[in-house]
Amino acid sequence: MNKTNEVPEKAQWVYNSPDLKELAQRYDRWAIDYDRDMVNVFGNVGPQKTVEVFVKYVATDAKIIDVGAGTGLVGQLLYQQGYHHLDALDISWQMLEEARKKNIYDELYKGTLGQHLDLASDSYQAIMAKGVFAPGHAPSSAFDELIRITSKGGIIIFTLRSEYYENSDFPDKQKSLETSGHWKLLEKTEPFPMWPKATQKLFYNVWVYEVIRS
Repeated sequence: MNKTNEVPEKAQWVYNSPDLKELAQRYDRWAIDYDRDMVNVFGNVGPQKTVEVFVKYVATDAKIIDVGAGTGLVGQLLYQQGYHHLDALDISWQMLEEARKKNIYDELYKGTLGQHLDLASDSYQAIMAKGVFAPGHAPSSAFDELIRITSKGGIIIFTLRSEYYENSDFPDKQKSLETSGHWKLLEKTEPFPMWPKATQKLFYNVWVYEVIRS
């Protein structure tokens, strides 16, 4: 197997998980090699692109939760930018154990997006959710809980795989949350290839919303 194909196959392997339990198990098995694959083999630019947007909207003293934190690649970049009030949530304990080694998070939580999160309402001033809205991962219903745990005026920033968005219920869900006064759109970036070195180009957009619900 050549290296340009190694990570795309692993990515497809997790995307094709038959259910969330298996998704967590596959990430558990990938955890120890995840950073090497994403950074060294595959040239993952998603963390940098998302953090570049994040710093435009969120003060460094904000309390933040990195959902779908994985091994902490995004959190590490946020920490380097001066964000030192970081918590992490992920579906995989093994991914969180790798994140723990980076010594950047205050608290680590195991949780599943799309289900109830064992976190208090209005707990965070900002949410980072890079890479979690993709096939076989978090559903659009996850936004309800993310809004609940974000304080009014807080910011939710996430990536969403472009072609997946076009063929999903995400457009309707995002619009309905605007119409109902739960959040308002601040920015949607142009699509960019998440993994430039990959043979298969997967494009993502970064979305930014402000929580406005009372």
